[in-house]
Amino acid sequence: MIPTVLPTYNRAPLSFVSGEGSWLVEQDGRRFLDFGAGIAVNALGHANPDLVQALTDQAGKLWHVSNLYQIAPQQRLADMLVDATFADTVFFTNSGTESCELAVKMARKYRHDRGEDRPVILTFEGSFHGRSSAGIAAAASEKMTKGFGPILPGFRSLPWGDHDALTAAAAQPDVGAILIEPVQGEGGIRPVPDHCLKGLRDLCDEHGLLLILDEVQCGVGRTGKLFAHEWAGISPDIMMVAKGIGGGFPLGAVLATEAAAQAMTAGTHGSTYGGNPLACAVGCKVMEIIADDAFLAEVIRKAGQLRQGLEGLVASHPDIFEEVRGAGLMLGLKCKAANTDVVQAGYGQELLTVPAADNVVRLLPPLNLSDADMKEALTRLDAAASALEADE
Repeated sequence: MIPTVLPTYNRAPLSFVSGEGSWLVEQDGRRFLDFGAGIAVNALGHANPDLVQALTDQAGKLWHVSNLYQIAPQQRLADMLVDATFADTVFFTNSGTESCELAVKMARKYRHDRGEDRPVILTFEGSFHGRSSAGIAAAASEKMTKGFGPILPGFRSLPWGDHDALTAAAAQPDVGAILIEPVQGEGGIRPVPDHCLKGLRDLCDEHGLLLILDEVQCGVGRTGKLFAHEWAGISPDIMMVAKGIGGGFPLGAVLATEAAAQAMTAGTHGSTYGGNPLACAVGCKVMEIIADDAFLAEVIRKAGQLRQGLEGLVASHPDIFEEVRGAGLMLGLKCKAANTDVVQAGYGQELLTVPAADNVVRLLPPLNLSDADMKEALTRLDAAASALEADE
């Protein structure tokens, strides 16, 4: 008999009933140190008092009115994002998947209204852009697309790191945009080097292409800048945002320049819940906290300490770990042991991590984690690795 919850997840045998900061409490009372943060969602930890207050205050006033009307928290959050980024305009969604859908529509509508037959969007092996029809077509992996055909056309996937293939593909007359994650998350914590992001921007400018960045996982302070592309000193034309922007409340956005967004006029897109008062009230508080220079400086400091500790673990357990990769507090341990075994061993030490492709374990702690919690996580990872060595 099929379960009442559709069985599309391979869930761990854990059920959490409460959380505070970097910690989650299992229903049996065990306390787990959370270095997954809901897959980079709980950017300010669990039950953050500032976010709880923002949500509670808004909940006592207004939950939902729809986008038929002006929504004051939505306007405030849009203004904050525009002031802090390259963007001239923002559309609010409920998730990264929805942000992908709009980014694709926006790029294609831009071309259509210019009378150009350039619908193809270049993407990259190992990417992840959500699980909608457009998202799986963009990723183009058999794991994502098998059984769901016919697959939405208009995407061309390129090998990761193949500059010659990218240069040749960008020059094709049917290509209109490039879509890329500055740091691949699901693909195994693979950062695009700054010089390569600069080269992508130059390539787009050379061929008149729109540059679409997927910062759903790597954005909102995760790398130590408000958005990861800032390290390279470039700006996209369109950017997808979600996860951390809501601090745990469902919220996403598409940010764009006026030029890229000009074809998206009234009636071309919409969302019933997108930008609702509850989500945007929380999003405003998240931005107030994370966009602060002092907060981001602390992310950079803690990221350096965590990476140093992880490098020590790699050296101490060469049969378990191979290397550390990533940026800021979006780090990955490339494993020699099966990454799923490492995650499972972490459960045994009451530590939560997240598996990724390329046999990587993701470490995505809250951005405001304490030094003590960081030290404790390293201790528990060390114990997990030792337990795996003992089993060999």
